Amino acid sequence: MDMTNQQLGGASWHTVSVDSTFEQAQTSMSGLSHAQARAQFEKHGANRLPAAAKRSAAIRFLLQFHNILIYVLLGCAVATAALGHWVDTGVILLVVLANATIGFIQEGKAEKAMDAIRHMLAPQANVIRSGERISIPGENLVPGDVVLLEAGDKVPADLRLISAYGMTVQEAILTGESVPVEKNTQPVASAAPVGERSCMAFSGTLVTSGQGRGVVVATGSQTEIGRISGLLSQVETLTTPLVTQMGVFAKWLTVLILLIAALLLVYGYVTGHRDISDFFMAVVGLSVAAIPEGLPAVMTITLATGVSSMARRNAIVRRLPAIETLGSVSVICTDKTGTLTRNEMMVVSVLTSRDTFTLQGMGYEPNGSLKLGDARIAPAEHVVLEELARAAALCNDAALVEKDAFWQVEGDPMEGALLAFAGKLGMDTRQESLTWARTDVIPFDARHRFMATLNHDHNGNATVFVKGAPEQILSMCRQQRGADGHLEALDATYWTAKAEMLACMGQRLLAFAAKPAEPQHTVLEHGAVQDSLVLLGMVGMIDPPRAEAITAVAECHGAGIRVKMITGDHAMTAAAIGRQIGLQNTDIVLTGTDLDGMDDAALQAAAFKCDIFARTSPEHKLRLVMALQAKGMTVAMTGDGVNDAPALKRADAGIAMGKKGSEAAKEAAELVLADDNFASIVAAVREGRTVYDNIKKVISWTLPTNAGEAMTIIVALLFGMTLPVTPVQILWINLITAITLGIALAFEPTEENTMRRPPRARNEPLLSAALVWHMVLVSVLFLCGVYGIYSYAINRGYSVELARTMAVNTLVVMEIFHLFFIRNIYGTSLTWKAVRGTKVVWIVVAIVTAAQLCITYVPPLQSVFDTVSIPFLDGVWVVGTGVALFAIIEVEKQIRLRLQAINRAPEAQSELMETS
Repeated sequence: MDMTNQQLGGASWHTVSVDSTFEQAQTSMSGLSHAQARAQFEKHGANRLPAAAKRSAAIRFLLQFHNILIYVLLGCAVATAALGHWVDTGVILLVVLANATIGFIQEGKAEKAMDAIRHMLAPQANVIRSGERISIPGENLVPGDVVLLEAGDKVPADLRLISAYGMTVQEAILTGESVPVEKNTQPVASAAPVGERSCMAFSGTLVTSGQGRGVVVATGSQTEIGRISGLLSQVETLTTPLVTQMGVFAKWLTVLILLIAALLLVYGYVTGHRDISDFFMAVVGLSVAAIPEGLPAVMTITLATGVSSMARRNAIVRRLPAIETLGSVSVICTDKTGTLTRNEMMVVSVLTSRDTFTLQGMGYEPNGSLKLGDARIAPAEHVVLEELARAAALCNDAALVEKDAFWQVEGDPMEGALLAFAGKLGMDTRQESLTWARTDVIPFDARHRFMATLNHDHNGNATVFVKGAPEQILSMCRQQRGADGHLEALDATYWTAKAEMLACMGQRLLAFAAKPAEPQHTVLEHGAVQDSLVLLGMVGMIDPPRAEAITAVAECHGAGIRVKMITGDHAMTAAAIGRQIGLQNTDIVLTGTDLDGMDDAALQAAAFKCDIFARTSPEHKLRLVMALQAKGMTVAMTGDGVNDAPALKRADAGIAMGKKGSEAAKEAAELVLADDNFASIVAAVREGRTVYDNIKKVISWTLPTNAGEAMTIIVALLFGMTLPVTPVQILWINLITAITLGIALAFEPTEENTMRRPPRARNEPLLSAALVWHMVLVSVLFLCGVYGIYSYAINRGYSVELARTMAVNTLVVMEIFHLFFIRNIYGTSLTWKAVRGTKVVWIVVAIVTAAQLCITYVPPLQSVFDTVSIPFLDGVWVVGTGVALFAIIEVEKQIRLRLQAINRAPEAQSELMETS
């Protein structure tokens, strides 16, 4: 028996009629009652697949040791144990264990974060319950629910279709067939394979066109996809190209370190400067000092912290490489409705063949007042308004719901505004839909830009109602409804002029038309509405810009990021909104027709200069993305429809809308906006820059400090000098600093100038020439600082143990001051805010300081690490060495930043002239 046949009485759902489906599922067109739904939920449970099997905690912990850097350290531990250096062995094992523990804890947090993200991305389902349309989480669906589907939706459960209008479904996840399958309501043979069950819609598949309704017949593991749930149970691994790049870097670094160690051993054996056992221990210390064993864990923590921060800002990261990409975004192509604006459409103007009315009210509340000029009038005084309101109410798929005295839309916001408009004209929209039953529909499609319904009333009358873009509806009309209700010849010039006037005010226009139909007609075809309609009127709607979007656009411009608005709206409407939100170049607006007439070269030039694109289709988005990328720009693209998927995939950072976005768009995108707000995109870009900066800070701190530690040992070995720090002391430094100071950088906040500097080039290498220079400079300074303090102590007649104690403390102090320098790599570190730092920074500095005081002044630890107490004044010299290091590298940074600013000035001026 098929899984789809098990949950409701064992019926072969694809073989039964619609009426039998209702009977056997014990439901109706009005859906289940809320009580029935609760009972079904208790019986069948949540509509979700079983969670993927996870590795045990023990296995996850052991896998933390599966790293080439750790293997080298473990090899060093075995070697030191064989030589009887048990203290060294213990410290090495502590370093390895501490690193594994941090990785283990962080991996657990990462899995929890990904689980939370998957929960946030769980699809919603539009259902009919107790005769009302409501939106519920997909996991709350139960057998017997009546589900509404439209283009772009992911089917939330296995459904027996009860209506289908031009509906096709992509079922490749089940059948492997890439061509969408046409759906209908007719039963098929019992032996029909899954791909031929045209009356079924299966969980996990995508509706590519049309509309439909279906009764839930299987949920969760009982669905068809439940049999192959392994396809959906893969957990996204927490890795990025950057982490992979660093993994390769670690392997080459390990090879280099082992090669240097081997050469030094040979050198020590040949020269005989010291006992080979001591020489070997020094080489072990060198290896541990040079290996950045904590780097992979710290980088993973930094990425995971970024994911959590973005989620708090309503930007959900679906594919972690997007974090890196966001840091280099140079242009954001954004939709208008709901992203730059509030997505709370409201009809404010009503245009008839003679008058222009204004409509007042609050959002979607179906109460308001109608005015002609300054006079308030009753809608009944104008006959055409009743027919216009009826068309708005019936040619409509949305529903208005009052929740806690607040009116909300279930469905498209524009259609919700039309229902509110009809209500404000005194029409009971629910009663009207019962009086005029819909018998067929032509769903809205971007290609034909209109929607049409065929409705019959109880008196045997039939009418076709059509709504759509004004220019499209005008082309389909020959007559218009006059102010007195009589038919007149269409005055296209009048309507076009009035429409442009309202569009200049930032209003979105919809035109309405109607025509009588034969009562016996129950099927609506495109040919029936092409050129024989009667124009009833137009309405103008506004969707006010979000206040935070205006601020965010200005922030983007300050960050060197261009913002381009791509909308399906009228060109003048788009220009008006563009001016309100502060876009550049609002005098130039290109339409989809303009783009169609351009070759690739012309489009590249136009896409770069123009910031507003109107009357575009999803296909135009793909061309614009490619054109901007051809100009060397890193493109972030927003989208919400099925047809936006190619553009979202092609963009460097695809961003889907979490509220209004289709499941197809969400699956194609790297990020999903939980609130559909443009300000959240900018916050994500800011966070992306911060994450990249913090990763760069981690690397910029780790590599130079490790190199500096290693250089102190190499110099001593090459020249036969006494080691300024012992191997066990080097091991201690790595233990106490690598797992504290480095991790602190993962939690660094956004620098003040982060959104005031231009985007980084997308091909900018992480290990840049500037970082290599910094590594050389800091290594030399570390070498000078350690040997300077060591020589100072020896010249004062101090013991070697005291000199080494001062040297090891000098190393730690310099690492702390280097940390404070690295915290502000793009600006000055000499501000109160920079000195104040963060809570995490001061916690780790306190931990490191306390640990150093312990090994320096606590007798039991002094015997372990071969240290002695440092006199107070000499301790001041140790701290002074750190201050000197900070001063030198800070001066070098300020000189370098000023030179970069001078070099960038001509480039910025040239780019500004090109843009203008």
